[in-house]
Amino acid sequence: MKSMFIYKLFFYLLIGLITAVYGSNVTVTLTPKTITLEGGHSSNASLCLSQSLSKTAILLFTYDTGKGVFFSDDREVVAPLHNLTLRRGTPLCRHVHISGVNPGHVFVGVNSTSPEFEDLSSLYIRVDVIKSSALNIVSVVIGWIYFVAWTLAGYPQVYTNWRRKSVVGLNLDFISYNMTSFIAYALYNCGLFWIPSIQAEYFVIHPRGINPVQLNDVFFALHAFVLSLFIVIQCLIYDRGSQKISKVCHAIQGLIYLFLVITLFVAVAGKITWLTYLYYFSYIKLGITLIKYSPQAYMIYKTKSIEGFSIVAVACDFTGGLFSVLQMFLLSINSDDWGSIIGDPTKFGLGLFSMMFDVVFLVQNCMYKKVVVDEERTPILINEEKS
Repeated sequence: MKSMFIYKLFFYLLIGLITAVYGSNVTVTLTPKTITLEGGHSSNASLCLSQSLSKTAILLFTYDTGKGVFFSDDREVVAPLHNLTLRRGTPLCRHVHISGVNPGHVFVGVNSTSPEFEDLSSLYIRVDVIKSSALNIVSVVIGWIYFVAWTLAGYPQVYTNWRRKSVVGLNLDFISYNMTSFIAYALYNCGLFWIPSIQAEYFVIHPRGINPVQLNDVFFALHAFVLSLFIVIQCLIYDRGSQKISKVCHAIQGLIYLFLVITLFVAVAGKITWLTYLYYFSYIKLGITLIKYSPQAYMIYKTKSIEGFSIVAVACDFTGGLFSVLQMFLLSINSDDWGSIIGDPTKFGLGLFSMMFDVVFLVQNCMYKKVVVDEERTPILINEEKS
């Protein structure tokens, strides 16, 4: 019994000694989180320790393309970094020299076998190596152009409705689909941008990713929702003629809302994550975009009239879609990363699909209007009525 007591005492003393030495693990920080540079150029990052080490440790750098795939020697994005030897009493911060080699992106992380360090798996810098900084600036400018174009696209239709005090010629199915799609889009963006628990679920799946929703996305979605709501109010107070929402539109949207209610209870029951539930809203937005233009295009074809439908709004939408696709190509060229297009065919396909319908509307505008002279001999544009 006495020997057993001695063994236990020795064991607890050993545990206490280990805790005293390693109990307060050293935290490592690596800044900045992202670096963008041209091939052949360099930039410095800072690696800092929270406290001095008790013994010498070696930090090794790792290189990850973001999918757990290490790049090969013939496809280097950055030049290999030398290992860091950290000794007791050395400065807590070190500069890390990063040199770009070939266009692309890579996550530069650190690893060590030293037990003094806390978990290093979440420590990394995303390095984007581009071909041209000038091309990168052009891409940013184009991004703002399509953002402004899409943001302003709803105002011409609001003005047209107000000026005519009528929404005759504006298809109500199109407006109804638009309203539902922007409700879904706004909820998706707000949820992923403002709700920490949903963000945590996202980063569990994408530990080295970035939040796909930024502040401008939230602003655009909320702005589009408010503008769509305003147009809905105009449809309620202005002359609608004999127009009404079709039974097909009612049925499709009824199924959408029924699906969202059912999956809401499934999420509350914990059968799916809230992130998954939020993704359903983005899928609804994408699906509605595929069908929402058809009723308006068919109505114009049937009535042979473009009156009541703002062609300026169509031009803004086409401009936004064109510059959005152009930016995707520029980013792919500059980073030599065509996966941003091939890997995300939904975004690219919907951009082209929207532009296709915009072209249809522009062609219809040319087909169904003509220049005439009114009683005061002032040229005006009116719609051509055909029997």
